[in-house]
Amino acid sequence: MGLFTKDIQTMDDLLLHGLKDIYYAETRIVRSLPTMIDKATNRDLAKGLKDHLHETENQLARLDQVFAKLGQKPQGVKCPAIDGIIAEADELAGEVADKEVLDAAIVGAAQSVEHYEIARYGTLIAWAESLGRDDIVRLLTTNLNEEKAADKKLSTVAVRKGVNRKAAS
Repeated sequence: MGLFTKDIQTMDDLLLHGLKDIYYAETRIVRSLPTMIDKATNRDLAKGLKDHLHETENQLARLDQVFAKLGQKPQGVKCPAIDGIIAEADELAGEVADKEVLDAAIVGAAQSVEHYEIARYGTLIAWAESLGRDDIVRLLTTNLNEEKAADKKLSTVAVRKGVNRKAAS
């Protein structure tokens, strides 16, 4: 079911498609975070990524609850956006030899992922609200708030914890 196909006829269909998209994205992120954690040399960065891996697993569990509330089986639909963001991060990480510069690249890649998720969850919440689905808005809002917090933590690691400064010197 593509975004601009006849499979999406109603706002409910659109919401379900968006949920499948973010489910796929979260699943891909769970699979890709361990590689980022292994490549990170900055202790604060590695810890933040590990913490977010656990959060992402909890976000998937919340999405399972959302699907259940909609009477649907949890499943993903291929998301070219997250695949592209992750592929770009993998390619970039393979090109960076300096470990401190690599840490800065990992922060940037992780923030790109977070920004995609923030945008997607914001849209899903708006759609769910328009459909009067307050029962799932709460779960999606929890995920959105965690994504925003993860983005702030990454900024803190980059700026206050010195990842960018070390990479620049």
